[in-house]
Amino acid sequence: MTDAETWFQRWPSHPAPAYRLVCFPHAGGSAAFYRDWPTHLPGAEVLAVRYPGRAERIEEPPPANLVRLAREIATALTSSCTGLPLALFGHSMGAAVALETARALEAGGARVEHLFASGTRDAPLPDPPDPTDDAEIDERSAVEQLAGIGGTSREMLDNPMFRELVLPYVMADSRMFHAYRMPTDPILHCPVTVLTGDRDDEADPRPWHTLTTAPVVCHTLRGDHFYLVDEPPYPVLNAVRPTLVGTEPLESAHPESRYAS
Repeated sequence: MTDAETWFQRWPSHPAPAYRLVCFPHAGGSAAFYRDWPTHLPGAEVLAVRYPGRAERIEEPPPANLVRLAREIATALTSSCTGLPLALFGHSMGAAVALETARALEAGGARVEHLFASGTRDAPLPDPPDPTDDAEIDERSAVEQLAGIGGTSREMLDNPMFRELVLPYVMADSRMFHAYRMPTDPILHCPVTVLTGDRDDEADPRPWHTLTTAPVVCHTLRGDHFYLVDEPPYPVLNAVRPTLVGTEPLESAHPESRYAS
């Protein structure tokens, strides 16, 4: 199995795609979360990241270091997925993994055309947690997280075999994200689109306008932290598509967007 086959789920797309969109799942998520996206994104070759420790990679230990995970993904992209304009989409924890992947790609000389950061908001980082706080996500919190996402019935969540299979990597992802401390460098050079649900009380605050030299655009969409389960942001991605393939300037792709300052 090649690096690309290990790291990325690829679905059938247009026979001559115009750009490549790499999607990063949330904490506890898997590549299958994005299985319907190719149908709604004309011209896109959609790849979803297969994190270790789940689904096809269930025999592998789940990742413990977010920056190291991102660098491994960047290496797989650089070595196996070339030839098309590249955009990254990450939701919640996936937005942070996408950020660090974009940094690693640009540091290695690769070009990233666009970064979509979902389930986050453009805001200063909160104060770091108290180092004496040893609180760790417990099984009950992990179950509530899965229930809140939707798509997993309470009957499944109450099934001991299901919990034994799924909860370890949900909890491992949450620990990894909790331990992540965003480095200040390197600064990106690609545009960033930030997508936040209007009822999202869990959005990850991150100062996106300071993390790139390019424009940052903020969209507020209907819904909570998992707004994209019921209403994926296809219109936003499709509006940006012409900029990814060089046929339209960035400013005209967001006529109703608020630019961060």
